[in-house]
Parts: sequence; structure tokens; C-alpha cells
Amino acid sequence: MFVTKSILLFVAAAVFEIGGAWLVWQGIREHRGWLWVGGGVIALGIYGVVAALQPDANFGRVLATYGGVFVAGSILWGMAVDGFRPDRWDVIGALICLLGAAVIMYVPRGA
Repeated sequence: MFVTKSILLFVAAAVFEIGGAWLVWQGIREHRGWLWVGGGVIALGIYGVVAALQPDANFGRVLATYGGVFVAGSILWGMAVDGFRPDRWDVIGALICLLGAAVIMYVPRGA
């Protein structure tokens, strides 16, 4: 249950952080306006709340793990929303990041 809850929270955090950053990007870089920026700021705040709900109490471990999720999620977001087509090195790099994230968060540790 710990792993399932944790993974779901990482996915939710990625949606809010990447989506929030994308909204800010759209508002500023694509001149969509301050309403988009404001929506992005709210989403980024929700990301912080979702990240704090992780069952592991170690901030550094949670954020380090999330870094790997963020890398892979950003590539997926770019593919789904902006038409980004990753090359094999993008995919390999994202998989390495996810492997590292899994090691950091889910490898059993002694008591």
C-alpha cells in the first residue's frame, strides 16, 4: 500500500508542478496573459501540498525521488501537450532518472 500511495502522489505532484509551470510559461512566453500565470501559481502551490502528503517523512528523499519523476513527467507532458518528440537519448535519460528515483525511495533499508 505504501508504494502504491506514494506513486499516485508522485504522479499527482507531477501533474500540478509541470502543469503549473506550463501555465506560467504559456502566460508569459506565449502571451496568454496573467490569468494563465495566476492559475500556474495556484497549481504550483497545490504541488507543494501534494508533495508533503508522501508517506515517507524524509523531505530530502521525497524531493530527490520526485526529481526523477519530474524529468520523465516533463517529457511525457511535452509529448502530450506540445507535440514534443523525444529521441532515444531523452527516453534513456528519463528511464535512468526513474530507476534512480525507485532506488532512492523504494529499496528496502535496515531498521
